[in-house]
Amino acid sequence: MSLHHEVQVLPVLEVTSLAKSYPTPRGSLDILTDVSLALTSGEAASIVGPSGSGKSTLLYILGALEPPSAGTVKLDGVDPFGLAPAELAVFRNRRIGFVFQDHLLLPQCTVLENVLIPTLVGVNGDGAEDRARELLGRVGLADRLDHRPAELSGGERQRVSLARALICQPPLLLCDEPTGNLDRAAGDVVATMLFDLHQRQQTVLVVVTHNMELAAKCPICYELVGQRLQRKEP
Repeated sequence: MSLHHEVQVLPVLEVTSLAKSYPTPRGSLDILTDVSLALTSGEAASIVGPSGSGKSTLLYILGALEPPSAGTVKLDGVDPFGLAPAELAVFRNRRIGFVFQDHLLLPQCTVLENVLIPTLVGVNGDGAEDRARELLGRVGLADRLDHRPAELSGGERQRVSLARALICQPPLLLCDEPTGNLDRAAGDVVATMLFDLHQRQQTVLVVVTHNMELAAKCPICYELVGQRLQRKEP
């Protein structure tokens, strides 16, 4: 007789009862209240909501760029806000990839050098240049390695930032309006490459966006309403 054991898939990203508020002269300004979510490897979620609803604040907390006022964030079982500052910097560099609306590339560096920048801190540098060349090939920039950002289109610069975000093979990829500064054609190309690389590396992908077409590409969609995160049904 054979016994079948159900394999439990543990969340890579686990957020529990998260809250964020800021002190003001008139009292506490609440931005997020009782936010919880859990995502496993290979899952993609979008977060939508009106301007000022706290979407970017939530993303910065998920990325360990800003601490919550209450609640916990765990990535692979680790609470990054419990780490010492130096350990937190290394953790964030190795475990989290960021793609912002503005590409934030260094203008004096080549495409290849920009992608390699995250590998210059700590470990994980072995084979980095080969990985960078492969990623740049996957985003269609194999022939632009020696170009500088000023020589690229907006869409091409954003594709460089996508390759840079994934160079350390992080389990969590966070995107804040990744197509917000692009025209529709360039945005569609970046979105296609974003989801292709997400699937290849089996990251947890979280996308904050006003673009409902981009949001709909994620199997999981949340909406921030009244400081709370609600799951949207398809």
